[in-house]
Amino acid sequence: MGKMLKRTWAQVNLDSVSHNYKLIRSLLKPKTKICCVIKADAYGHGAVELAKEYEVLGADWFAVSNFDEAVQLRKANIQCPILILGYTPPDMAPELCKYDITQAIIDAEYGEKLSQEAAKAAVTVHAHIKLDTGMSRVGFFYQEPECNDASLQEIEKVCRLPALQVEGIFTHFAVADEGKDGDAFTRKQFGNFTTAISKLAARGITFKIHHCANSAAILDYPEMQLDMVRPGIILYGLNPSAKIRHKQNLVPVMELKSTVAMVKTVPSGTTVSYGRQFCSKEPV
Repeated sequence: MGKMLKRTWAQVNLDSVSHNYKLIRSLLKPKTKICCVIKADAYGHGAVELAKEYEVLGADWFAVSNFDEAVQLRKANIQCPILILGYTPPDMAPELCKYDITQAIIDAEYGEKLSQEAAKAAVTVHAHIKLDTGMSRVGFFYQEPECNDASLQEIEKVCRLPALQVEGIFTHFAVADEGKDGDAFTRKQFGNFTTAISKLAARGITFKIHHCANSAAILDYPEMQLDMVRPGIILYGLNPSAKIRHKQNLVPVMELKSTVAMVKTVPSGTTVSYGRQFCSKEPV
């Protein structure tokens, strides 16, 4: 590193970044898009730097958690479409348009308020519908298709609002990383999702992009790739869990390094640090 500036540092290997991305790409159908999840500063790996690398590698979309993260990418000249997965205050509709950011619509009330604010500013917000098929976080509730037709009515209403351009629909899996233990529920969620898509199509509501596969689903459920996948942890070189059935040769992209300031030898019976919780039984 040349002159030492810090005693401890994180080092990201771009060759490993490329390896993991290309491995993920090799698992996908040719027309399946990749939405790289780089929220929380790419999980501490450096969102701007990695976004630039992923654009060169061919990424189609980026997903972030909030408006500030999206704007940071735009100000760094990132050109790919960006989806905000979380909440953005509706009165920021003009800013969403200014930076060409796509917003997740989490319920009917939010969609209506966002459309109203966009209309006031004479702009149109690009959006994806978030469907709650079993995670029970944000999203239109659709965990029991036979009981949740009201949610489809709300989605239809939102998709017809004048100042929204709804281009996609997505959901998120709760237990796709639990192997066979999570298989039944993951398939139930996928069934809920595809049922909603079909029923909405019957109402005349269709979408350009359907996406649901997170890192675990990319590895264990290839039939759930649909139009786009959202890799997160596998981009950074880790299999989602020990229960994953189709582990891949991923390479961790970050190393945490430090300098050794001093090596000390102490006799037996020496206590160490606050609380004296360690006592050497022999010279160490």
